[in-house]
Amino acid sequence: MTDKQRDNLLQQLDNMSSEARSPDSMDIDLLSGIEIVKRINAADQTVAHSVANCLEQVAAVAEHIVTAFAAGGRLVYLGAGTSGRLGILDAVECPPTFSVPSSQVVALIAGGEGAVYKAVEGAEDDPQLAVTDLQRIGLSAKDILVGIAASGRTPYVLGGLAYARSIGCVTAAISCNANAPILSAADIGICAEVGPEVLTGSTRMKAGSAQKLVLNMLTTTAMIRSGKVYQNLMVDLHASNQKLVARAVRIVMQATDCDADSAQQALQAAGMNAKLAILHLLSGQSIAHCQQQLAQQQGFIRKVLEAQ
Repeated sequence: MTDKQRDNLLQQLDNMSSEARSPDSMDIDLLSGIEIVKRINAADQTVAHSVANCLEQVAAVAEHIVTAFAAGGRLVYLGAGTSGRLGILDAVECPPTFSVPSSQVVALIAGGEGAVYKAVEGAEDDPQLAVTDLQRIGLSAKDILVGIAASGRTPYVLGGLAYARSIGCVTAAISCNANAPILSAADIGICAEVGPEVLTGSTRMKAGSAQKLVLNMLTTTAMIRSGKVYQNLMVDLHASNQKLVARAVRIVMQATDCDADSAQQALQAAGMNAKLAILHLLSGQSIAHCQQQLAQQQGFIRKVLEAQ
């Protein structure tokens, strides 16, 4: 790094609220364990309020995700370090929760898979690396790209956003700093400005929590709007282990007020498809008919019931 590059970066950090020192934790190294965790907890309680300030933007991005899914496109997350890992965490939870293919929500991290477990030096500083990664997965105009960076200035994310926009892909960005470069580099900017961390510059804390809340809302909202939920039940879960099989039985029971044996029988008849089992029990129609009706109504149980 040259002196000029260092000075430019120092200036950028000086302008980020997430890098400022919190006056509420200047004495944290003098505190007992319980006093430290109370101080951290007090700071954490401000995170949800910060996220509340960007809900309109979150909802707008979620609607674009719904549109992408309907067109056969994907949600692609792009980030470095903690931000990249949070994208991966959200992506890998979608298949078991909503029975979508693993290719529908994809997460890329600067430095590749190895960076999930150990930092890859310099990877986040290379904007071209993001272009290479996005080309490797065949990013297209049908997809939506969401760049994640607490600082809002990560070159890897900026490079990916620029490439995505150049091919006509809808883009969004999540940052915890106002006026962050990635916010203006995307079609929609989501800024959850959480302010200084209890431990100065440790943006895995409040900033990480804020990003996780936003990512939870994006995929959950998009999946609800795509017919993956009935009432408040995740009826499209993939029962891949004993706990999820039991959860599927319970979901069928909750949705239909039936007993456990009836739920189990309906699930087995429906090939362990909770949504299909629920509609079968609620409508009294055959599994084959319910399957056909769900396909016609894009997977929405309520729409099928209302059409009867």
